[in-house]
Amino acid sequence: MPTTWIIAANAGRARFFSESDANEPLQEMQDMVNSAAQLRTMDTETDRLGPTSAAGSAHNIGSNGGAGFAHNAQAGAPNKQYQPAQTPQQHATDLFAKDVAEFLLKSHQEGRYQQLMLAASPEFLGVLRTKLNPQVQQLIKTEVNKDYTHSSAQQLREQLYAQQTRPH
Repeated sequence: MPTTWIIAANAGRARFFSESDANEPLQEMQDMVNSAAQLRTMDTETDRLGPTSAAGSAHNIGSNGGAGFAHNAQAGAPNKQYQPAQTPQQHATDLFAKDVAEFLLKSHQEGRYQQLMLAASPEFLGVLRTKLNPQVQQLIKTEVNKDYTHSSAQQLREQLYAQQTRPH
């Protein structure tokens, strides 16, 4: 029987189980924790002005009535360091999804599993899908948008197999 990895994940935690025989208990191999998801907002945000703040931009024209603006041909050019609005929590989730995806790809390349069953909270599943390598995406035989990170290995297995037998 091919080795199947079962992943239960959310933005704060990803648990990896291995199943080589459906009659044997699942083996938990890895438990990744996103420590940034545990931080409070005040720990991740500062009042420091960044490179895209108005004070450091060409749009800060001062009291000369805009005369300086006409001399700067690049004033209307977009800032090359601009990043779309993203909360620190969303950024931490994005980085964690990337770590999970990289771990899955590396493990697949090492031949540690041949199939995947993935259960993740809806928000995290959406982010994780964008990070998964196409090779890994092809190995997913079951995908469930529920958070089972707090379930026991046996409960997780039962929930996923129940989802597999339901008509889509």
